[in-house]
Amino acid sequence: MTIRVLIVDDQMMVREGFSVLLNAMDGIEVVGEAVNGREAIAQVAALRPDVVLMDIRMPEMNGLEATREIVAADTNAKVLVLTTFDLDEYVYQALRAGASGFLLKDASARQLADGVRVVAAGEALLAPSVTKRLITEFSKLSDVRTHAGAEAVSELTERETEVLVLIAQGLSNAEIADRLIIAESTIKTHVSRILVKLGLRDRTQAAVFAYETRLVTPS
Repeated sequence: MTIRVLIVDDQMMVREGFSVLLNAMDGIEVVGEAVNGREAIAQVAALRPDVVLMDIRMPEMNGLEATREIVAADTNAKVLVLTTFDLDEYVYQALRAGASGFLLKDASARQLADGVRVVAAGEALLAPSVTKRLITEFSKLSDVRTHAGAEAVSELTERETEVLVLIAQGLSNAEIADRLIIAESTIKTHVSRILVKLGLRDRTQAAVFAYETRLVTPS
């Protein structure tokens, strides 16, 4: 199945460059472009992409606001945030808003394509070299309801809590299954139950939740 991608960036050279790179990759097709968040929302509704590559700093409506609206609209599109800075407060806010991960704009063509595939498959794109620092810095400043979060964690079984911790550490379902020596299908069931119990959209939000509630602390 071809992964349909929408590229959102106010710089034409960035949009065109990413389009050329992604269209050259097997199984990926760029179906549209947008120059700001407002146009991105309209394009998501019209084109139904699988993945949205979203810049943050744009005129009229930034990528953070657009991500919130796209997620609130309950579309199937996964938002992959693009940023120039590896410690960007807006990136952290975008993850909390429902983005499925982020990439630096200087990523290689292979990293870009792999990122699109990972997010389209429903996995979280949380690069350890950047994300741990990001979450560490900004979870200190967040207004997260730690007490409420702790109560929500208490609803999880011991195994579900264990899986949540491993999600936050960036492990895929297959890697978690290997670590716990159980079937990958069982892990998928645990992940689904975790998301339902915690009221979260996807595993990226689950990872952020785990850090914010101090269930996991970055090493």
